[in-house]
Amino acid sequence: MRESVIYQEIIERGKREEALSFTLRLLTRRIGGVAPDLQTQIQNLTTSQLEELGVALLDFNNADALTAWLQNQ
Repeated sequence: MRESVIYQEIIERGKREEALSFTLRLLTRRIGGVAPDLQTQIQNLTTSQLEELGVALLDFNNADALTAWLQNQ
């Protein structure tokens, strides 16, 4: 069962949802509330991009830094 395509898709979906949730929590803590339009852009990122954002956000001081990062994606 672990090798099935459906099982792998479920695992990947879970990883992505966890990465999204964790990244949004970190962003909220780092820069305050995240505007809805930025949240939508973040929700459309891949798991890999979410992981990159999780590292990049350590250097963010405000929402402008997040906006600039998202524009470069």
